[in-house]
Amino acid sequence: MHADTTTILAIFVALLDVYAITSAVTRRLGVESTLAWIFSILALPVAGAVAYLMLAGPSIRRTKRRRRAATPAVRVSAVAAARAAAARGARAGDDALSTGELTLLQLAEKLTDLEPSGGNAVDLLVDNEKAFECIEKALAGAQRMIWAESYIIQKDETGQRFLELLTERARAGVDVRLLFDAMGSFSIDAPRLAALQAAGGKARAFLPVNPLRKRWAVNLRNHRKLIVVDGETGFTGGMNIGNEYSGQLRKRLREARRSEPDHFQDAHLQIHGPAVAELAQAFADDWAFSTDEDLPRTSPPAPHDKRGRLDVKDEAGSAVVAIIPSGPDQRHNANALVHFAGIASARHRIWIESAYFIPDQSLLTALIVAALRGVDVRVVVPSISDVGIVRAAARSYYPALLRGGVRVFEYQPCMLHSKTLVVDGRWGLVGSANMDIRSFRLNFELGALVMGRAFASRMEKRFETDMADSIEITAESLAGQGWWAKLRDGFARLLSPLL
Repeated sequence: MHADTTTILAIFVALLDVYAITSAVTRRLGVESTLAWIFSILALPVAGAVAYLMLAGPSIRRTKRRRRAATPAVRVSAVAAARAAAARGARAGDDALSTGELTLLQLAEKLTDLEPSGGNAVDLLVDNEKAFECIEKALAGAQRMIWAESYIIQKDETGQRFLELLTERARAGVDVRLLFDAMGSFSIDAPRLAALQAAGGKARAFLPVNPLRKRWAVNLRNHRKLIVVDGETGFTGGMNIGNEYSGQLRKRLREARRSEPDHFQDAHLQIHGPAVAELAQAFADDWAFSTDEDLPRTSPPAPHDKRGRLDVKDEAGSAVVAIIPSGPDQRHNANALVHFAGIASARHRIWIESAYFIPDQSLLTALIVAALRGVDVRVVVPSISDVGIVRAAARSYYPALLRGGVRVFEYQPCMLHSKTLVVDGRWGLVGSANMDIRSFRLNFELGALVMGRAFASRMEKRFETDMADSIEITAESLAGQGWWAKLRDGFARLLSPLL
């Protein structure tokens, strides 16, 4: 009897592993990811198969809301019109968008169905304390609506203050809606969340991990960060809601005269202008997915420069902005393709900051090809990481990057959490998406593509500041690594498609 049970169990394990491997091959996740999962399933029977079935889902279906009243057949894209104007020579000079830049905007629009807009005032927020001061000021002044979404809302001073501000405005009659990722915000302050709802605010968890729900997933997380206040002010970027992002942790460490490795250096945006309506639309799509409730279309505020043209970058504090949501619900990942196209189109400089740097083969090739054709390609990544295995995996890519002419720097003072790209001193991208496989395949991410020389100049100055606080990685320093470090990094790379 015991032998029969063992045989049945062995057959069950074999069938489970065969099913998981067959599923991995037929899902076409990419060669690297498929091989990594097959290796995991064979190395860890049952556990590997269960992990694959729970974690490897490459896509999720959700009904897309109609974002515009006009149908694509009758709507004339503002980007297409601007391209036509540029082709006719309607505008020339350094302040005009190039054909390549207009093409990039058109790609973003096609991938997301969100229309780029001119006439936006965009502030780059890289001082964490100042960023949260701006956010709290906007929240406290809200009169009509606050729509907020975050991957992490910590149960700490910053997270509690955030929920209290939302509760206060909800009690005053403001339409307050909050989305938070079920896993990223698993420690959210439950009593304060209940107080927000009791005050009239609405709060929902994104993709709760519950097999009994119609929609659930373990590995597909909402990594987006956005806040829309009164349809006029928007925030997005890399900052979650917590002491490590707001500067409170840094302040406490300074007061205690301790070092600051747990403090996060980050980048965020404050936007005024028509692009805020597209941020609101991204939130409305996520809200509809989580609650089956359609929110009304937010009317875009007037252009900041009173013109809002797409064929020109106004240096008087105005910029062209494309909001770029991406995720496993898209046939083609918008952030991945915009990053790739932007790198491929660069002529002079590509400067990148990424908290977690695990490029897939296409992105790695694009960076190396750009460097080989004479573009100044620089990548700044953290030396201190909150996820050690990701840091090890990132270092496994250094040799190939250095051989191709890409310069790599490791930021020293603390955890670098920024996700930024600035190209040719003409445009930049700030968002939640890291340059890694997870952000470009599994996570729901959000970024803002900003065309404008003044904005790009501010991004480059900040990059230079961070680079000055970094150590450059060289072939000589890599050669001095011990065999253990090389072995560690190599094994971490094998797992990179799963991280």
